Amino acid sequence: MKNAAKLSAPKIYIVVILLIMYIPILLVIIYSFNASRLSSVWDGFSFRWYEELFRDRAMFTALRNSVVLGLLASLSAAVIGTLGALGSSRVKREVVKIPGRNRGRGEIVWVFSKIMEYLSTLPIMIPEIILGMVSLAFFALLGLPLGMLTLVIAHTCFCIPYVYLLVKARLSGLDKSYVEAARDLGAGEWRAAYDITLPLILPAVISGALLSFAMSFDDVIVSVFVTGPNTNTLPIRIYSQIKTGVTPKTNALCTLIFAVTALLCLCSAYFARTPTGTQRPIGDEKIFRKETKGEKQ
Repeated sequence: MKNAAKLSAPKIYIVVILLIMYIPILLVIIYSFNASRLSSVWDGFSFRWYEELFRDRAMFTALRNSVVLGLLASLSAAVIGTLGALGSSRVKREVVKIPGRNRGRGEIVWVFSKIMEYLSTLPIMIPEIILGMVSLAFFALLGLPLGMLTLVIAHTCFCIPYVYLLVKARLSGLDKSYVEAARDLGAGEWRAAYDITLPLILPAVISGALLSFAMSFDDVIVSVFVTGPNTNTLPIRIYSQIKTGVTPKTNALCTLIFAVTALLCLCSAYFARTPTGTQRPIGDEKIFRKETKGEKQ
């Protein structure tokens, strides 16, 4: 009995935590289908607030801005984060190959790569309100007018670490013999990277881009600091509506955003778990393996 109680206690704790986390979200979803204007009074099931939501032009403008911002930020973060992860992994391999007489230079390069790695992941460790204030001060120093451009730059900054960490984790688990086989068969550095490395890390790049889009689409705090008067995003519009009270229309909008974010996170998790073996086959590497097996025999 004691063992059963010990085993069940963690499960009960997890269930309680999940209920505390998801019951408010469940209530928002349920009351988004409420026919009554009052959020506290249930007056029957209805799609009325979703219909009003889709007829709201200002809401569609905010939705368009959020989608464009998310796409630009996620694509920029995917390119920069992937290049950063590739450079970081390559520097480590090259440092090992530096001769003993150049060991001091090798240590300097290694330390520099570690500093860049820390700086690349720093935005996700800084509180968003600090990141927003720093971004605003930076744009004011440059004299950039607040608008879509400043939003894209700020969102790209805090989205880069998600791509960088996912791609770097995938690179650390890759079999280096693939690239070495391609180089031995005459492929250049860029050709090996395009034909071998890129297909193998592509699931991590897609996963990071989807996660970045979800983070950008859902952001409020940084956007409030760096948005312009004529650039309104969907989360900012929700925040402004909540100031005057929560309505079923707001619940419907929150439900849609939650559904989109959850779907993107699920897709990101799926691509992050995709094994490298599911990528396209590498013909030259297969030939190389057959040749090496024949030599061993």
